[in-house]
Amino acid sequence: MEHLGWAYLAAGFGGGLTIIGAGLGIGKLAAAAMDASGRQPEAAGAVRTSMIIAAALIEGATFFSLVICILLALK
Repeated sequence: MEHLGWAYLAAGFGGGLTIIGAGLGIGKLAAAAMDASGRQPEAAGAVRTSMIIAAALIEGATFFSLVICILLALK
C-alpha cells in the first residue's frame, strides 16, 4: 500500500513541474515574440505564426507529460 502513496506523490509532483515548465516556456516564447514584433513590425505576421507553432509544440509535450502522470497515479 505504501508504493501507491509514492505513486500519487510522484504523479502530483510531476504534474506540477510540468505545468510550471510549460508556463515558463510559453511566457519566454511570448516575450521573445513581442520583442521581435516591436523591433521589426513588418515581420510580425511571420513571428506570430512561428510563435503559435512553437506554443503548440510546448503544449503537446505538456499534455503528454500530464497523461503520463495520470497513468502513473492510476497504476
